[in-house]
Amino acid sequence: MIEEGYDNPFSAAANITSATTGLVIPPSNILIVYSLASGGVSIAALFIAGYIPGILTGLALMGVAAAFALRKNYPVGNKIGLRAGILKFLDAIPSLVLLIIVIGGIIAGIFTATEASAVAVLYCVILALIYREIRIRDFPDILLRTVRTTAIVLLLVGTSMGLSWVMSYENIPQEVSKGLLALSENPLMIMIIINMILLVVGIFMDMTPAVLIFTPIFLPIVGNFGIDPVHFGIIMVLNLSVGLCTPPVGTVLFVGCSVAKIGIGEVIKPLIPFFIAMIAVLLLVTYLPALSLWLPGVFGF
Repeated sequence: MIEEGYDNPFSAAANITSATTGLVIPPSNILIVYSLASGGVSIAALFIAGYIPGILTGLALMGVAAAFALRKNYPVGNKIGLRAGILKFLDAIPSLVLLIIVIGGIIAGIFTATEASAVAVLYCVILALIYREIRIRDFPDILLRTVRTTAIVLLLVGTSMGLSWVMSYENIPQEVSKGLLALSENPLMIMIIINMILLVVGIFMDMTPAVLIFTPIFLPIVGNFGIDPVHFGIIMVLNLSVGLCTPPVGTVLFVGCSVAKIGIGEVIKPLIPFFIAMIAVLLLVTYLPALSLWLPGVFGF
């Protein structure tokens, strides 16, 4: 609930864009989808590579929000005392341990990403039972909803894999590559063109099918220019994240406006500075590969 005294459209815009940051910070399911579509890029490397770009995106969005808050003199919340802060942090430790278990287990080679998801589910179920957020009798409904969601995702995956085979058989990636190279042979210009295409695609297509369809097309092209598949994966996910905040298919946009109880038209104008901040970070990540590849290199990927 947005507090009284705040600019509702701006507050909703800040919440909508900040929700996209978690798509590049692990554990991110869309990075797992990219690994599948790319033919087996290391999920652990993708997870580690997402930290710095995700943090940069968060900081950029926080900067925009802070600038607006200072300019409009928004009210501030009450400060939390040291003791209360420590108690709240201690209460959050069991939930925060999940990240350590999942990411640490994958990086250490204790289990695969698929096994990590099972461990994460089991751990979350135990926590939910301890915190009494669910009951045993809720499990049949939870399992049914899980099967429905999984079936939709697997249908998308199966369809996109078939489409990928057709595109490969018809040499569509090669034809697209020739078309792009006809426009320019400069890697910088090619990346600008690909980013522009993905930004437009993100406006009209949901993220999962976009990654599944366009990864097999663009990955061979950028590979010819020596661009690391891990680096390109972060670029692609960061790029398509912008589309989640834009009409007509922006999932996060519709959910955010529904929660804030305001019309989409009211949010578009306040969103523009956040879009600019996200695109600025996208360009930094695109042309400074170290932002994505330094951490994986530290961990030996």
